[in-house]
Amino acid sequence: MKQQNGQTNNRQDDCVLPAVIFGTSSLGNLYQAIDDEVRLEIVEQCVKSSAPLTVFDTAGKYGAGLALESLGKCLAKLKADPEKVIISNKLGWYRMPLVTPEPTFEPGIWKNIQHDAVQIISYEGIMKCFEQGNSLLGDYSAQMVSVHDPDEYLFTGNNEAEYKERYQHILGAYRALGELKDEGLVTSVGVGAKDWKVIEMIARDVDLDWVMIANSLTVKSHPKALIKFVENLGKKNIKVINSAVFNGGFLTGGDFYNYQKVDYESIAGRTLLNWRKDFFYVCSKFDVLPAEACFNFSYRFPGVASIALNTTRPDKVAVNVALASKALPAEFWYEMENLGLIELQILNL
Repeated sequence: MKQQNGQTNNRQDDCVLPAVIFGTSSLGNLYQAIDDEVRLEIVEQCVKSSAPLTVFDTAGKYGAGLALESLGKCLAKLKADPEKVIISNKLGWYRMPLVTPEPTFEPGIWKNIQHDAVQIISYEGIMKCFEQGNSLLGDYSAQMVSVHDPDEYLFTGNNEAEYKERYQHILGAYRALGELKDEGLVTSVGVGAKDWKVIEMIARDVDLDWVMIANSLTVKSHPKALIKFVENLGKKNIKVINSAVFNGGFLTGGDFYNYQKVDYESIAGRTLLNWRKDFFYVCSKFDVLPAEACFNFSYRFPGVASIALNTTRPDKVAVNVALASKALPAEFWYEMENLGLIELQILNL
């Protein structure tokens, strides 16, 4: 029997997610610190570019709560109508005082942040994260909630017994989310993870309304089994949000692949760089921006409802929204296959 997350026949059918939802890791100083004025401009452009409904994806992990805090303050300054803003808060990381020179989680990723964060996944932990998240958001609150990084939590277990114990903690966390939904405090329950197989496992035990996959279904990485899984989720009316479709920025020219700095002197690093060189060559040949190709590929699979995009530049927000309407020629994908970058059959051209 599946664990019940609210009323299983009352999924968020009446909420059609837009093609682009806005990630907020940049508001938490991912890779670089940004000024408060820039944060405000980013949020303002998100609201303007996605009327009548704006969806933000955030998490306590992003800058140890800085993204939540910044988002709430920006929305308040803009006097954004709460009825026209949906906030998805991925729960499981809890803000703590910073007592070391650098934060203890994801060293080198978050810049100039003033707090630390710890992962607490359990019934009580998720309730604490939910309360803290809404407190940081101020006048706004999360309507979509999920367990964040259950894959990381599982894989830090030292043995099979710890793995099983941690999985029970995850199920306890979902019991908490189910109660929040039953009480009408949130509208939907999901999961956000990088390892899609952990999402698949959780989906067998928990009735989910939506899932967010990260770094998994991209033009660089697209396992056939994952494509089938996403398609099956869509058939069950479980919405799929595809995120990190640039593989942490690497596919558009950055130095981080899946949030790890690439060592270009290593074999793995050189292999990644060679793949990107070929990818950029095809993009240039057909006058296609790498971001356009990444979005088009990641959005075209049955079951994918939205793409989550993030930026540090306010002028890029409208550009990102426009990616949803950019059509690419079939010849582009044929050339990608000729260079061994994708398997054309998965695109059903």
